[in-house]
Amino acid sequence: QVQLVESGGGLVQPGGSLRLSCATSGATVDYYTIGWFRQAPGKEREGVLCLNGREGITFTADSVKGRFNISKDIDNERVYLQMDNLKPEDTAVYYCATDYGLSEGRCTPMAFHSWGQGTQVTVSS
Repeated sequence: QVQLVESGGGLVQPGGSLRLSCATSGATVDYYTIGWFRQAPGKEREGVLCLNGREGITFTADSVKGRFNISKDIDNERVYLQMDNLKPEDTAVYYCATDYGLSEGRCTPMAFHSWGQGTQVTVSS
């Protein structure tokens, strides 16, 4: 079972930035798809951005286009979620997950099989 550990969440004012980190194995970063998902109170978990090790970014949610970006660092075995121009509606628990190569391009929670514990992001003044 691949281990994933998120970090970097916190409280930020609207318009601010945060960078989340997902620590996992280098093989996972290189060969599989890593996705960032989020779940706000009372809402279903949703895909934010997905990154395939070989194909690059395969999905970006409309709500974060132009504001969020995903990147990988194989040497440090991490995938990052850079979040800029944060809005109150971005408040959620953010999770990273891997698909073990089985998602077939889908960036949906059902297609991912190992999850981190999540990190809280709160955007508020």
